[in-house]
Amino acid sequence: MTFQLTVADEVYTLAPTFTHVAIEAYDLVNGPSSEESSAFLDEAARRLAVRLDGRAPHEDPHVTSWRETYTAFGSKPSRTRNSAEALAKRALSDAGLPRINLLVDLYNAISVAHLIPVGGEDLDLIEGGMRLVRAEGDEDFVTVTGGERTVEHPDAGEVVWCDDAGVTCRRWNWRQGPRTRLTEETTSGLFLLEGLAPMPVAELETAAAELAEALAKFSPSARIEVHAPVSA
Repeated sequence: MTFQLTVADEVYTLAPTFTHVAIEAYDLVNGPSSEESSAFLDEAARRLAVRLDGRAPHEDPHVTSWRETYTAFGSKPSRTRNSAEALAKRALSDAGLPRINLLVDLYNAISVAHLIPVGGEDLDLIEGGMRLVRAEGDEDFVTVTGGERTVEHPDAGEVVWCDDAGVTCRRWNWRQGPRTRLTEETTSGLFLLEGLAPMPVAELETAAAELAEALAKFSPSARIEVHAPVSA
């Protein structure tokens, strides 16, 4: 991997079965949501409904595992849901999945179809490498509240993704900051697919392959590298 990404030992102590797959992609073409990306999201919602077969998202064993992990680092999973559960609830509601932009639509669709937390970061906006750590509590998390830029701080012990400039995503994969998100101007992206037991590593790999294929379809000239799963 040309981009450095590390997971602290203290995170593996908290969640020994944590595994992630990273995709680096360059020369991407992004833009507004389209009929094609919207159809991709609709198909993902259909696949989710089949997967759950009438159950609520939190009843899925993989989502249950994420809820237990959130509880272990002090977050209330019913209030701060992991990204896969939050998207799944949206997908099953009357409101449906949001349409953001092409790249976000693609990784959200993969997240919903497989019930896997998936994140996307603009590599050109990341400062230094990315690290998954347990927060000290004084790190900066830049966000927007009421249209105004604000700085928050994670709770001590909270699991966060961060770079050299501060926290990029709070509560592991709950809330991404606007500083590094994928916009319509993004041309280089890092996509992270995250799993815990009992999610088979093979399903993470399958989901990553699907996302890479979708990225290649929408950005035929992109350079895409799928990295092998990484675990403790």
